Amino acid sequence: MSRNNLHPHSASGEIVLVSIDDRALREVGRWPWPRRRHAELVDKLTEAGAERIFFDILFETHSTAEDDNLFASAIKRSGRVVLPVRGATGANGLAKSSGQPIPILRDHAELGSITVRYNYQNAVWELPYSVPVDGKPVPSFAAKLGRHEKSTGTFTPDYSLQIASIPTVGAETVLNGQFDPRAVRGKDIIIGTNSEVIGDQYFVPGLGRTGGVFVQIAGAETLRAGKVISVGWVPAFLLALVLTVYATIRRVGRNRGLFAAATVVLVAGPVPLEANLIFVDTTPALFVILTVWTTLWWRNVRRTGLVNPISGLPNLDALRANRAGRSQAIIATRVLNYEEALATLPRDSERQLVQQIVSRLRVGDPDRVLYQGDGGIFAWFEEARLPFGNHIDALHGMFRNPARIAGQSIDLSVAFGVEIGSNRSLSSRLASALVAAEEAAHAGLKRKYHDPETLQNAAWKLSMLSQLDSAIDKGEVWIAYQPKLELSTRQIVGAEALARWTHPEKGPIAASEFVAAAEQHDRIGKLTDFVLDRAIAAAAAITRHHPGFGVAVNLSARLLSDQGFALRLTAMLARNRLQPQQLTLELTETAELASSGAAFDVLATLREMGVAISIDDYGTGLSTLEYLKKVPAGEIKIDQSFVKGMLDNRSDRLMVQSTIGLAHSLGRRVVAEGVEQRDTLEALAEMQCDFAQGFIVGRPMSLESLMRRLPAANEHRVA
Repeated sequence: MSRNNLHPHSASGEIVLVSIDDRALREVGRWPWPRRRHAELVDKLTEAGAERIFFDILFETHSTAEDDNLFASAIKRSGRVVLPVRGATGANGLAKSSGQPIPILRDHAELGSITVRYNYQNAVWELPYSVPVDGKPVPSFAAKLGRHEKSTGTFTPDYSLQIASIPTVGAETVLNGQFDPRAVRGKDIIIGTNSEVIGDQYFVPGLGRTGGVFVQIAGAETLRAGKVISVGWVPAFLLALVLTVYATIRRVGRNRGLFAAATVVLVAGPVPLEANLIFVDTTPALFVILTVWTTLWWRNVRRTGLVNPISGLPNLDALRANRAGRSQAIIATRVLNYEEALATLPRDSERQLVQQIVSRLRVGDPDRVLYQGDGGIFAWFEEARLPFGNHIDALHGMFRNPARIAGQSIDLSVAFGVEIGSNRSLSSRLASALVAAEEAAHAGLKRKYHDPETLQNAAWKLSMLSQLDSAIDKGEVWIAYQPKLELSTRQIVGAEALARWTHPEKGPIAASEFVAAAEQHDRIGKLTDFVLDRAIAAAAAITRHHPGFGVAVNLSARLLSDQGFALRLTAMLARNRLQPQQLTLELTETAELASSGAAFDVLATLREMGVAISIDDYGTGLSTLEYLKKVPAGEIKIDQSFVKGMLDNRSDRLMVQSTIGLAHSLGRRVVAEGVEQRDTLEALAEMQCDFAQGFIVGRPMSLESLMRRLPAANEHRVA
C-alpha cells in the first residue's frame, strides 16, 4: 500500500506505547521478565495517572507464586488494567477457542482480544471488532482503544498512520522512574514488545517487519478517526474488465498510455477515499490490467528479438533494458550442473530441460516473467519489500525431485542470489545477484543476499570474529535452550542448546551470521567448546531433579578433524558428572564428510564413549542409505522445511512418513523440527514419530525459564 504515503497523518496522541525493545532487554534483563516487573509497570503507570493500561503480552501460564501474586495485587490496586486473550483461528480466520490469562490475574482485569488474521506476508489487512470467547464476544484491543467496543464484524486498519508519531516511552525508563508522568497522564497505555529476540512480529506497510503492538495501535487510531467503510473488490474489478474488453474490441492493445492510465487510476484513485476511511480493494483489478499489459508487452519483446532462441524466454538483455525493474529486487538462479545435464541428454533436448526449470521457478506465481541467460542462468524481478527467505527456500525445495527428460532422470543443483535494490545500473545489480548465487553455491547455501547498503558495516564484519572470541570471555554470548518433547509421553525430555550473542552496542546478533562466519573461517572450535561446557553443566543441574534429561549440541563437521576434541569432551562430561548417553551431538547432514578416514574415526570414538549422534536437517542434502550406513547415528532430525508443509503438501507428508519408517527399520529414533501447529504435532504422533521440537513445544529460552517450565511440563502433558 505505497499510496498510504500520499495521505500520511499523525497519531491522536491519546494512545501511548510503552515499548519493550532491545534496549529494554539490555537494561532490564533477558525475556521473559519476572512478573514483578510487570507489577512495577502497572504501579508506576497508575501512579502517573494513566487512563487504562493494556498489556499486549500473554499470561496464559503460571510463573512463580510470589511473582503471580505481586502482579495480581498490582492489577487489583490499579483497577484499570486490560489483559489479552488469544484464540486459535477457525475457517473464517478468527478465534474459535481461546487462551486466557491465569485466573489470579484476570479476576480484577478487563479482557481484550489480540487475535488477528494475517496473510502470507505476515501482514494484517483486517482486524476484528470482537472475538467470541466461551460463547461471549470479547472486544479486540483495537476496538477498546478506539472506543468501538459494541461494533461487530471486521474493519481495515489505516496504515497511512505515521508510526513515528505514536507517543512512545521505553519500558526501562518507566521501571527506573526516569520518564515524564505527563507523557502518560490521562492517556490509554499499551505495553508491547518490539524486538526480534522476543518475536510477535508482523509486516506493517511503510515500516516493514515490526512488533505486532503497532497493528493494534494502527487499528485503534483508525477507529478513533471515524467510521470505517469497506467497498470491496467488485467495482474496481468490473472497471478493469470493461477496459480489457474495450482494448480487445478496438484493437488498442499497443496503446501503453491507456493501460498506464488505468493502472494509475487503480493505484491512486482510492487515495482520497482512504483518506476518508473508505477502503477499496483494487488488487484483482490490477491483476487483470497487468496480466493483459504483460501479455502485450511479451508480444512486443518477441518482435524486438530480446528472447532466448531456444526457450522463447526473454534474455538478460531484456532484463537490463527493463526500466520498471529499477525499483525492484533482482533474484538470480544458477543451475550449477546445467552444462553437465545437457551433455548427458539427446540433441535438441535443451528446450525440455528449460521447461522443467521454468515450471519449478514459477511455482506460486505462474505469471512470473523469467529471463534466461547462457549456461543455466535465470533471473526475475520481485517486489523489494517482500520477505524473500521462505519463498526462495520453497523454490529450492522444488528441485529436490529429479527432472525427467527423454526418459532420463536428471538431478538439478541450484543456488539463488538476491540483490535487494540500489541506485546502480541493472547490469551491475544483475552481476551482483549472480555473484551472490555463486557464493551461495560455494558455501553450500540455498541463497545469499548482496546488498550494497551492507558495505557500511564492512568494518564490523571484518572484526566480528575477533569480537566473538572476546564476547565469549566477557559473557556476552549465552545459551538458549529449545525444549524437546517425547510424543509418546508428551513430556519434555531434553533440549537443544543454541548459542546467542547480545552485543553491548549492536544488540542481538543473528546466530546464522556469527556461527556461519566462525565455521567458514575455522574459528568454530572455541564457540563449540563454550556451548558444550555450558550445555553439559546445565544438563547435569537439571538431571538432579529430572533424571535422564538430555541435551543436544550442534557439531561442525570441521571439528571431526580435531584429534583433541574427544579428549576435551570426555573431560567436560567427567567434570560435570554427566552420563555420555545424556549428550547428543547433532551433525548437519550436508556437511562435507570424507567418504572414509579421520572424520568417521572420530564419530566412531564418540559413539563408543556413549555419546549419541544425530543427523541434523535430514532431507536437505545427502539423503542416501550409504550416508546413513556410514554415520553411526542413533537419531535422525527431519528438516523443518518438510515438517512445516506436511499438512498442506502431500509430498512433504510422504517424505516425513517414509523417513520415520526408514529410521525405525534401522533402529533409529526420529525428531521432527519446526513443529508450530497443534495439528502437525498430532499428525506426527499418529506416524509414531519419537520426538518433536518447535514453537508449539517451546521457543528457545534461558536455562532459568526451562527449569521453571519442567515441573509443569512433566506434570501436565501437552495435549
